Amino acid sequence: MKQKTIVKRVIDIALTVTLLLLMAFQVTEQLAHEWLGITMFVLTIVHQALNRRFYAAVFRGKYDPLRIFQLLVNVLLLLSFVCTALSGMMMSRFATPFLNGILPSSVVRQGHLALSHWSFALMGVHLGLHFGIITAKLKNRAAKLAACLVMTGISVCGFYLFFKANYFDYMLLKNPFAFLDYDKAWWLVILENLAMLLAWAFAGFLFSLFLRGIVKKGKKKAALLFAALLAGVIGGAVVLNTALNARQTNPTAAWSTAQNSTTQDRPAFQAILPAFEASE
Repeated sequence: MKQKTIVKRVIDIALTVTLLLLMAFQVTEQLAHEWLGITMFVLTIVHQALNRRFYAAVFRGKYDPLRIFQLLVNVLLLLSFVCTALSGMMMSRFATPFLNGILPSSVVRQGHLALSHWSFALMGVHLGLHFGIITAKLKNRAAKLAACLVMTGISVCGFYLFFKANYFDYMLLKNPFAFLDYDKAWWLVILENLAMLLAWAFAGFLFSLFLRGIVKKGKKKAALLFAALLAGVIGGAVVLNTALNARQTNPTAAWSTAQNSTTQDRPAFQAILPAFEASE
């Protein structure tokens, strides 16, 4: 493997790990979160520089549905990363406090919350577009089937967690505050974030296979199969989320939960309110 390829892989892994930590604010807290954000911004610049040939080839060749999708994901991901970083710097208390006040804090906070979750989802899809490199190394058909089954299970759980956390409300600007579980073990927070990221990656992978199949002769049936699997994964997560929500809202279950809780306990879920808002 060439040295430049090794550097690219290291940067890619560092970007993924940093993103998982950034999405775990209750684990890192404010100071580490800010410097992780700065690190992510720098790594993104390095990543773009290492992959500059991608931009040189944008206006070359023909565009089929898959290439259009890849370009759209890459452009949106870059824009969301940059805007997330800039909005985060405008809320910074430690890393870049001199940028506070450029825009109203309420606008910056809600924009940062929405953009960070869009970045998370798009990062997953972007990773999925490169899953072909991994699957190509699986020569055994049984190994490919096993990997597909494992990823299907992880993806159903990942999308269930995504729906359960109401992340779409953040992405669609329906909720201006992030509610985080500070009582959850740190390793479980990271593991759940990884499951959600892999879910988006698997979705991106399946959708790319669908787009590749619809333009190739004799591959339309396979394309429909990939689309059906993607729909099944998301549908399974929706059903699981609906079923568990119905169970939690059961009056008997709610009474049992209330009996086992105490008012002295620290609230598990807290809204993230930037400290500088207190001075408004």
